[in-house]
Amino acid sequence: MNNGHPPLEDRFQRPLKDLRISVTDRCNFRCTYCMPAEIFGPDYPFMKKTELLNYEEITRIARLFAASGVRKLRITGGEPLMRKQLPKLIGMLNEIEEIEDIALTTNGSLLPKAAGALKQAGLNRVTVSLDSLNDELFGRINGMGIPVKKVLEGIDAAAGAGMKVKVNMLVKKGVNEQEIVPMIRHFQGTGHILRFIEFMDVGNSNGWKLDDVVTKNEILRHVQEEMDIEPIKANYFGEVAKRYRIQESDDEFGIISSITDTFCSSCTRARLSADGSLFTCLFASKGKSLRNPLRNGATDEELLEMIQNQWSARMDRYSEERTEETIARNKRKKIEMSYIGG
Repeated sequence: MNNGHPPLEDRFQRPLKDLRISVTDRCNFRCTYCMPAEIFGPDYPFMKKTELLNYEEITRIARLFAASGVRKLRITGGEPLMRKQLPKLIGMLNEIEEIEDIALTTNGSLLPKAAGALKQAGLNRVTVSLDSLNDELFGRINGMGIPVKKVLEGIDAAAGAGMKVKVNMLVKKGVNEQEIVPMIRHFQGTGHILRFIEFMDVGNSNGWKLDDVVTKNEILRHVQEEMDIEPIKANYFGEVAKRYRIQESDDEFGIISSITDTFCSSCTRARLSADGSLFTCLFASKGKSLRNPLRNGATDEELLEMIQNQWSARMDRYSEERTEETIARNKRKKIEMSYIGG
Protein backbone atom coordinates (compact mmCIF):
# COMPACT_ATOMS: atom_id res chain seq x y z
CA MET A 1 0.00 0.00 0.00
CA ASN A 2 2.19 2.77 -1.34
CA ASN A 3 0.80 6.17 -0.41
CA GLY A 4 3.19 7.78 -2.88
CA HIS A 5 1.02 6.71 -5.81
CA PRO A 6 -0.90 9.34 -7.82
CA PRO A 7 -4.42 10.09 -6.51
CA LEU A 8 -6.97 7.39 -7.29
CA GLU A 9 -9.42 8.75 -9.87
CA ASP A 10 -12.58 7.46 -11.53
CA ARG A 11 -13.46 7.52 -15.25
CA PHE A 12 -14.22 11.26 -15.04
CA GLN A 13 -10.97 12.10 -13.21
CA ARG A 14 -12.75 12.59 -9.89
CA PRO A 15 -10.41 11.78 -6.99
CA LEU A 16 -11.40 9.60 -4.04
CA LYS A 17 -11.14 11.83 -0.97
CA ASP A 18 -14.11 11.15 1.32
CA LEU A 19 -15.70 8.06 2.85
CA ARG A 20 -19.13 8.05 4.46
CA ILE A 21 -19.53 5.15 6.86
CA SER A 22 -23.01 4.01 7.88
CA VAL A 23 -22.91 2.20 11.22
CA THR A 24 -26.60 1.27 11.50
CA ASP A 25 -29.80 1.26 9.45
CA ARG A 26 -31.90 2.02 12.53
CA CYS A 27 -33.20 5.41 13.65
CA ASN A 28 -35.31 6.77 16.50
CA PHE A 29 -37.01 9.21 14.09
CA ARG A 30 -39.38 8.36 11.24
CA CYS A 31 -38.89 11.37 9.01
CA THR A 32 -41.32 11.40 6.11
CA TYR A 33 -38.59 11.97 3.50
CA CYS A 34 -36.30 9.19 4.74
CA MET A 35 -37.99 6.51 6.89
CA PRO A 36 -41.76 7.05 6.72
CA ALA A 37 -43.50 5.20 9.55
CA GLU A 38 -45.98 3.47 7.27
CA ILE A 39 -43.07 1.61 5.65
CA PHE A 40 -40.49 1.48 8.43
CA GLY A 41 -42.89 0.15 11.05
CA PRO A 42 -42.33 -2.23 13.98
CA ASP A 43 -42.16 -5.24 11.64
CA TYR A 44 -39.59 -3.76 9.26
CA PRO A 45 -36.65 -6.18 8.83
CA PHE A 46 -33.71 -4.12 10.05
CA MET A 47 -30.26 -5.69 9.91
CA LYS A 48 -29.21 -8.22 12.51
CA LYS A 49 -26.17 -7.50 14.66
CA THR A 50 -24.20 -10.25 12.90
CA GLU A 51 -24.82 -8.56 9.54
CA LEU A 52 -23.27 -5.27 10.66
CA LEU A 53 -19.57 -4.64 10.33
CA ASN A 54 -17.97 -4.60 13.76
CA TYR A 55 -15.68 -1.74 14.73
CA GLU A 56 -12.49 -3.65 13.95
CA GLU A 57 -13.81 -4.44 10.46
CA ILE A 58 -14.85 -0.83 9.85
CA THR A 59 -11.43 0.41 10.94
CA ARG A 60 -9.60 -2.09 8.74
CA ILE A 61 -11.61 -1.02 5.69
CA ALA A 62 -11.16 2.68 6.56
CA ARG A 63 -7.39 2.17 6.63
CA LEU A 64 -7.53 0.76 3.11
CA PHE A 65 -9.55 3.75 1.94
CA ALA A 66 -7.00 6.05 3.59
CA ALA A 67 -4.28 4.25 1.62
CA SER A 68 -6.34 4.99 -1.52
CA GLY A 69 -6.50 8.75 -0.89
CA VAL A 70 -9.37 9.26 1.56
CA ARG A 71 -8.67 12.02 4.09
CA LYS A 72 -12.13 12.70 5.51
CA LEU A 73 -14.52 10.30 7.22
CA ARG A 74 -18.16 10.94 8.02
CA ILE A 75 -20.07 8.63 10.34
CA THR A 76 -23.73 8.29 9.44
CA GLY A 77 -26.74 5.95 9.57
CA GLY A 78 -29.75 5.59 10.15
CA GLU A 79 -29.08 7.43 13.36
CA PRO A 80 -25.45 6.60 14.17
CA LEU A 81 -25.81 7.37 17.87
CA MET A 82 -28.09 4.34 18.17
CA ARG A 83 -24.98 2.18 17.63
CA LYS A 84 -23.55 1.25 21.04
CA GLN A 85 -20.15 2.58 22.12
CA LEU A 86 -19.78 4.82 19.08
CA PRO A 87 -16.98 6.87 20.73
CA LYS A 88 -14.90 3.68 20.69
CA LEU A 89 -15.12 3.58 16.89
CA ILE A 90 -14.28 7.29 16.63
CA GLY A 91 -11.16 6.67 18.70
CA MET A 92 -10.10 3.76 16.51
CA LEU A 93 -10.60 5.75 13.31
CA ASN A 94 -8.77 8.72 14.80
CA GLU A 95 -5.63 6.59 15.01
CA ILE A 96 -5.44 6.21 11.22
CA GLU A 97 -2.50 8.44 10.35
CA GLU A 98 -3.73 9.72 6.98
CA ILE A 99 -7.20 10.75 8.21
CA GLU A 100 -7.40 14.51 8.70
CA ASP A 101 -11.04 14.98 9.69
CA ILE A 102 -13.85 12.94 11.24
CA ALA A 103 -17.43 14.19 11.30
CA LEU A 104 -20.84 12.82 12.28
CA THR A 105 -24.31 13.27 10.78
CA THR A 106 -27.10 12.94 13.36
CA ASN A 107 -30.63 14.01 14.19
CA GLY A 108 -29.15 15.46 17.39
CA SER A 109 -31.60 14.01 19.89
CA LEU A 110 -29.04 11.70 21.50
CA LEU A 111 -26.14 14.17 21.47
CA PRO A 112 -26.58 15.55 25.02
CA LYS A 113 -25.39 12.28 26.56
CA ALA A 114 -22.79 11.49 23.90
CA ALA A 115 -21.14 14.78 22.90
CA GLY A 116 -18.40 14.85 25.54
CA ALA A 117 -17.23 11.29 24.89
CA LEU A 118 -17.36 11.78 21.13
CA LYS A 119 -15.19 14.90 21.29
CA GLN A 120 -12.73 13.21 23.62
CA ALA A 121 -12.47 10.31 21.15
CA GLY A 122 -11.50 12.69 18.33
CA LEU A 123 -14.74 13.82 16.69
CA ASN A 124 -14.27 17.30 15.24
CA ARG A 125 -17.61 18.17 13.69
CA VAL A 126 -21.29 17.29 13.72
CA THR A 127 -24.01 17.95 11.19
CA VAL A 128 -27.45 18.02 12.79
CA SER A 129 -30.72 17.70 10.87
CA LEU A 130 -33.45 20.16 11.86
CA ASP A 131 -36.30 20.92 9.44
CA SER A 132 -38.42 23.36 11.46
CA LEU A 133 -38.44 25.42 14.65
CA ASN A 134 -42.19 24.88 15.00
CA ASP A 135 -42.88 22.02 17.42
CA GLU A 136 -46.10 20.85 15.81
CA LEU A 137 -44.64 20.86 12.31
CA PHE A 138 -41.34 19.32 13.37
CA GLY A 139 -43.19 16.57 15.23
CA ARG A 140 -45.08 15.71 12.06
CA ILE A 141 -41.94 15.76 9.93
CA ASN A 142 -39.97 13.51 12.28
CA GLY A 143 -42.96 11.17 12.56
CA MET A 144 -42.54 10.68 16.31
CA GLY A 145 -43.73 13.96 17.80
CA ILE A 146 -40.22 14.72 19.06
CA PRO A 147 -39.98 18.40 20.05
CA VAL A 148 -37.51 20.91 18.62
CA LYS A 149 -36.02 21.38 22.08
CA LYS A 150 -34.48 17.89 21.96
CA VAL A 151 -32.49 18.76 18.86
CA LEU A 152 -31.50 22.24 20.04
CA GLU A 153 -30.19 20.69 23.27
CA GLY A 154 -28.10 18.34 21.16
CA ILE A 155 -26.68 21.23 19.14
CA ASP A 156 -25.80 23.08 22.35
CA ALA A 157 -24.16 19.96 23.78
CA ALA A 158 -21.99 19.48 20.70
CA ALA A 159 -20.93 23.13 20.66
CA GLY A 160 -20.31 23.04 24.41
CA ALA A 161 -18.01 20.06 23.94
CA GLY A 162 -15.95 22.05 21.45
CA MET A 163 -17.22 20.65 18.16
CA LYS A 164 -18.09 22.67 15.07
CA VAL A 165 -21.77 22.43 14.17
CA LYS A 166 -23.61 22.53 10.86
CA VAL A 167 -27.40 22.39 10.73
CA ASN A 168 -29.13 20.81 7.73
CA MET A 169 -32.71 21.73 6.83
CA LEU A 170 -34.40 19.73 4.10
CA VAL A 171 -36.95 21.97 2.39
CA LYS A 172 -40.11 20.48 0.88
CA LYS A 173 -42.73 22.49 -0.98
CA GLY A 174 -45.97 22.97 0.89
CA VAL A 175 -44.39 21.72 4.11
CA ASN A 176 -41.69 23.97 5.54
CA GLU A 177 -40.46 26.59 3.07
CA GLN A 178 -41.90 29.24 5.38
CA GLU A 179 -39.28 28.17 7.93
CA ILE A 180 -36.28 29.20 5.81
CA VAL A 181 -35.85 32.75 7.10
CA PRO A 182 -36.75 31.95 10.75
CA MET A 183 -34.04 29.27 10.71
CA ILE A 184 -31.46 31.77 9.45
CA ARG A 185 -32.46 34.31 12.09
CA HIS A 186 -32.38 31.68 14.86
CA PHE A 187 -28.80 30.64 14.11
CA GLN A 188 -27.41 34.12 13.43
CA GLY A 189 -24.54 34.89 15.77
CA THR A 190 -24.12 31.29 16.93
CA GLY A 191 -21.26 30.40 14.60
CA HIS A 192 -23.24 27.39 13.37
CA ILE A 193 -23.55 27.06 9.60
CA LEU A 194 -27.06 26.45 8.29
CA ARG A 195 -27.53 24.55 5.03
CA PHE A 196 -30.74 24.13 3.05
CA ILE A 197 -31.18 20.92 1.06
CA GLU A 198 -33.38 20.41 -1.98
CA PHE A 199 -35.71 17.43 -1.54
CA MET A 200 -33.94 14.53 -3.27
CA ASP A 201 -35.16 11.32 -4.90
CA VAL A 202 -33.04 9.04 -2.72
CA GLY A 203 -34.49 5.54 -2.30
CA ASN A 204 -38.03 4.53 -3.17
CA SER A 205 -40.12 5.12 -0.04
CA ASN A 206 -40.34 8.89 0.36
CA GLY A 207 -42.90 9.56 -2.39
CA TRP A 208 -40.57 12.00 -4.14
CA LYS A 209 -42.01 14.18 -6.89
CA LEU A 210 -40.26 16.95 -8.79
CA ASP A 211 -43.15 19.28 -7.91
CA ASP A 212 -42.23 18.94 -4.22
CA VAL A 213 -38.77 20.44 -4.70
CA VAL A 214 -38.11 23.93 -3.41
CA THR A 215 -35.29 24.90 -5.75
CA LYS A 216 -32.08 26.71 -4.92
CA ASN A 217 -33.37 29.83 -6.68
CA GLU A 218 -36.63 29.70 -4.71
CA ILE A 219 -34.71 29.34 -1.44
CA LEU A 220 -32.58 32.33 -2.37
CA ARG A 221 -35.70 34.34 -3.20
CA HIS A 222 -37.15 33.64 0.26
CA VAL A 223 -33.93 34.87 1.87
CA GLN A 224 -33.43 37.91 -0.38
CA GLU A 225 -36.91 39.18 0.46
CA GLU A 226 -35.70 39.64 4.04
CA MET A 227 -31.95 40.32 3.91
CA ASP A 228 -29.02 41.19 1.66
CA ILE A 229 -26.69 38.31 0.83
CA GLU A 230 -23.63 37.67 -1.33
CA PRO A 231 -22.10 34.46 -2.72
CA ILE A 232 -18.76 33.30 -1.29
CA LYS A 233 -16.20 30.84 -2.62
CA ALA A 234 -16.18 27.13 -1.83
CA ASN A 235 -13.82 26.03 0.92
CA TYR A 236 -12.45 23.14 -1.13
CA PHE A 237 -12.92 21.12 -4.32
CA GLY A 238 -15.98 18.89 -3.99
CA GLU A 239 -17.83 20.99 -1.41
CA VAL A 240 -21.49 20.22 -2.05
CA ALA A 241 -23.05 23.40 -0.69
CA LYS A 242 -23.09 26.70 -2.55
CA ARG A 243 -22.13 29.25 0.11
CA TYR A 244 -23.65 32.67 0.84
CA ARG A 245 -22.89 35.34 3.43
CA ILE A 246 -25.37 37.72 5.00
CA GLN A 247 -23.90 41.14 4.19
CA GLU A 248 -22.27 43.11 6.99
CA SER A 249 -22.00 39.98 9.16
CA ASP A 250 -19.95 36.83 9.61
CA ASP A 251 -23.03 34.65 9.26
CA GLU A 252 -23.22 32.31 6.30
CA PHE A 253 -25.52 29.62 4.97
CA GLY A 254 -25.32 27.08 2.18
CA ILE A 255 -27.65 25.40 -0.30
CA ILE A 256 -27.23 21.78 -1.39
CA SER A 257 -28.91 21.64 -4.77
CA SER A 258 -28.67 18.06 -6.03
CA ILE A 259 -31.78 18.53 -8.19
CA THR A 260 -31.46 21.88 -9.94
CA ASP A 261 -27.74 22.70 -9.79
CA THR A 262 -25.94 19.39 -9.67
CA PHE A 263 -22.40 18.73 -8.44
CA CYS A 264 -21.67 15.25 -9.81
CA SER A 265 -18.62 16.57 -11.65
CA SER A 266 -16.82 17.26 -8.37
CA CYS A 267 -18.12 14.36 -6.25
CA THR A 268 -15.28 12.73 -4.33
CA ARG A 269 -17.37 10.56 -1.98
CA ALA A 270 -17.62 6.81 -1.54
CA ARG A 271 -20.07 5.20 0.86
CA LEU A 272 -19.81 2.11 3.05
CA SER A 273 -23.13 0.65 4.21
CA ALA A 274 -23.59 -0.74 7.70
CA ASP A 275 -23.30 -4.30 6.36
CA GLY A 276 -20.11 -3.53 4.50
CA SER A 277 -21.12 -2.81 0.90
CA LEU A 278 -19.27 -0.16 -1.08
CA PHE A 279 -21.37 2.34 -3.03
CA THR A 280 -20.02 5.02 -5.33
CA CYS A 281 -23.21 7.12 -5.55
CA LEU A 282 -25.99 8.14 -3.17
CA PHE A 283 -28.51 7.16 -5.86
CA ALA A 284 -27.06 3.69 -6.48
CA SER A 285 -29.07 0.52 -6.98
CA LYS A 286 -26.44 -1.90 -5.73
CA GLY A 287 -23.05 -2.00 -4.09
CA LYS A 288 -20.08 -4.32 -3.85
CA SER A 289 -19.71 -6.31 -0.63
CA LEU A 290 -16.42 -5.89 1.19
CA ARG A 291 -17.70 -7.67 4.27
CA ASN A 292 -18.01 -11.08 2.62
CA PRO A 293 -14.46 -11.30 1.24
CA LEU A 294 -13.12 -9.74 4.46
CA ARG A 295 -14.80 -12.42 6.58
CA ASN A 296 -13.71 -15.10 4.13
CA GLY A 297 -10.05 -14.29 4.71
CA ALA A 298 -9.18 -11.75 1.99
CA THR A 299 -5.84 -10.02 2.49
CA ASP A 300 -5.47 -6.26 2.72
CA GLU A 301 -3.96 -6.25 -0.76
CA GLU A 302 -6.95 -8.11 -2.18
CA LEU A 303 -9.43 -5.79 -0.48
CA LEU A 304 -7.46 -2.75 -1.59
CA GLU A 305 -7.57 -3.95 -5.18
CA MET A 306 -11.36 -4.37 -4.95
CA ILE A 307 -11.77 -0.83 -3.60
CA GLN A 308 -9.51 0.72 -6.19
CA ASN A 309 -11.02 -1.22 -9.08
CA GLN A 310 -14.51 -0.16 -8.02
CA TRP A 311 -13.57 3.53 -7.86
CA SER A 312 -11.49 3.45 -11.05
CA ALA A 313 -14.48 2.07 -12.96
CA ARG A 314 -16.90 4.63 -11.49
CA MET A 315 -19.04 6.52 -14.00
CA ASP A 316 -21.89 7.65 -11.70
CA ARG A 317 -23.47 11.01 -12.46
CA TYR A 318 -27.12 10.35 -11.66
CA SER A 319 -28.07 13.93 -10.80
CA GLU A 320 -26.62 15.29 -14.04
CA GLU A 321 -28.57 12.73 -16.06
CA ARG A 322 -31.83 13.16 -14.14
CA THR A 323 -34.71 14.70 -16.10
CA GLU A 324 -38.47 14.39 -15.82
CA GLU A 325 -38.35 11.97 -18.71
CA THR A 326 -35.69 9.72 -17.18
CA ILE A 327 -37.43 9.78 -13.80
CA ALA A 328 -40.65 8.57 -15.41
CA ARG A 329 -38.88 5.96 -17.50
CA ASN A 330 -36.35 4.75 -14.97
CA LYS A 331 -38.13 2.59 -12.42
CA ARG A 332 -35.02 0.92 -11.00
CA LYS A 333 -35.03 0.52 -7.26
CA LYS A 334 -32.51 2.67 -5.44
CA ILE A 335 -30.93 2.03 -2.06
CA GLU A 336 -32.73 3.72 0.85
CA MET A 337 -30.92 6.59 2.55
CA SER A 338 -31.30 4.88 5.93
CA TYR A 339 -29.24 1.98 4.55
CA ILE A 340 -26.53 3.79 2.63
CA GLY A 341 -26.22 6.85 4.87
CA GLY A 342 -26.89 10.46 3.89
